[in-house]
Amino acid sequence: MPAAPEYAEPVVDWHRLDVRMLIVRPLNELIGLVPLFVGLLVLGRGETWRILVSAGVIAAIVLFGLLRWITTRYRITTEQVEMHTGLLVRKRLAVPRDRIRTVDLTAKLGHRLFGLSAIRVGTGQRDQPGEDGLTLDAVSSAEAERLRVLLLTIAKAEAPAVADEGRAGVVLSEWDNRWLRYAPLTLSGLVAAGALFGFVMNFARELDIEVFEPMSEAARWVVAQPLGLTVAVFAGVVLLVATLGSVLVYVVQFWGYRLTREPDDTVRVRRGLLTTRSVSVAEQRLRGVELVEPLLLRAGRGAHAKTVTTGLGRKGESNLLLPPAPVAEAHRVSAEVLRQPDVVDRVAVDRTTADDWATPGSVGDRTADGGADQVVESPTRTPLRRHPVAALRRRMVRAVVPLLVLAAGLAWFAPSWTWQVVLALVPFSAALGWDRYRSLGHALTDRHLLARAGSAVRETVALQRTGIIGWRISRSFFQRRAGLVTITATTAAGNGAYHVIDVAEADGLALADAAVPDLLRPFLELPD
Repeated sequence: MPAAPEYAEPVVDWHRLDVRMLIVRPLNELIGLVPLFVGLLVLGRGETWRILVSAGVIAAIVLFGLLRWITTRYRITTEQVEMHTGLLVRKRLAVPRDRIRTVDLTAKLGHRLFGLSAIRVGTGQRDQPGEDGLTLDAVSSAEAERLRVLLLTIAKAEAPAVADEGRAGVVLSEWDNRWLRYAPLTLSGLVAAGALFGFVMNFARELDIEVFEPMSEAARWVVAQPLGLTVAVFAGVVLLVATLGSVLVYVVQFWGYRLTREPDDTVRVRRGLLTTRSVSVAEQRLRGVELVEPLLLRAGRGAHAKTVTTGLGRKGESNLLLPPAPVAEAHRVSAEVLRQPDVVDRVAVDRTTADDWATPGSVGDRTADGGADQVVESPTRTPLRRHPVAALRRRMVRAVVPLLVLAAGLAWFAPSWTWQVVLALVPFSAALGWDRYRSLGHALTDRHLLARAGSAVRETVALQRTGIIGWRISRSFFQRRAGLVTITATTAAGNGAYHVIDVAEADGLALADAAVPDLLRPFLELPD
């Protein structure tokens, strides 16, 4: 494993981007336009105006890249990162170094051919991607690595200790070929196939290529075949496309995945086949982890994990911690990232509060020599408390009653086979409602609040109690009648809010009070 790069002094002077971007930027743009050029020049039968349009597009791309390189400057001082860019509209961007939360290194295919990387500095102050921080596209890969270390080191009077400079990162998890079996369970292949089909259809329409007539003939041929054969062939084709497409998407997105803890106290995720991406997050910004288990992936005992981090926006940011993998690996990685030791001394807490909520899985047995209680394994493995039966009733009513009403309406206004089809869906909907109830749960350990919900996509979050900055208590009309409440923990990390849904009112308020003592208590009416 290569040693960690040494600490780099701030780049005080103004610098240009790497001159190789004059080639790389047009190359990256042209790679995406290859299908269009093929259509214009080959399928377009070499018409003069099509050739002129293609040449004009290429010239515009090259000119734009040249102007961007000429007008872009950047520098890094002890206080901030600055970038000036633009010709007609001049932009001056500055990001204080103490506001930097993440550093994202991205290398598209063109970047990789010339040894370059784009650096995106994120502050996490806005939800939409590209609206916070700044992007240096691009510098050499070696320079990008040095700047990554520099930007994640808050300006100090002295450089980090020499002892840290040569230490290599610790690998927490890395790519395993056996994980490919989870790819078909993500259904990403069908999504990719649908997107490709839409692109091809739109492309054919732009080039005046007739595709609907062959499709109509194929459809008529399929209809003329026996029903059993048609269903079997259709199912086989869908299964084949979904499987191959999902595996391909999985490899492109996650090939070379590696999760490491760097010597500069950052957690770093690297992945990607054609476009490589490296996201570094300072450990002091981590507030928890989230396990995500879509229904099919959960059936295959798989899951993927995300970080709950300050500095990664709610949308469009890379908070991936682990790609779809065995759920046991997701639990192990969660424990590693949260620095949850295999066996650590249990922190003493108020027996009248947090101990009432510590479940059997969060506190180990007393040691044989009568020592202190101990905590074991990942917090995401903590057994969760069931929610009241009233929560089950709410889910069953919402799952079954709408279908019964729809079936009754169809039977009255359209007395045909349609109402029977709707009625046949009731058992499946009821099973889904039951699974939604089974997924509900919560717990409180010495360090984390655990909350789980969802069926089609089950999400389990382990949120650091020290990262909770407030509580929101909400009750709908039907929740009030059932004696239930939704407790929402607000935080500056991740989604900004995490919910404990449909918990008994007294239990929910006690949970919130125990998780962060004295934060909610002034607003509670306590019995005399």
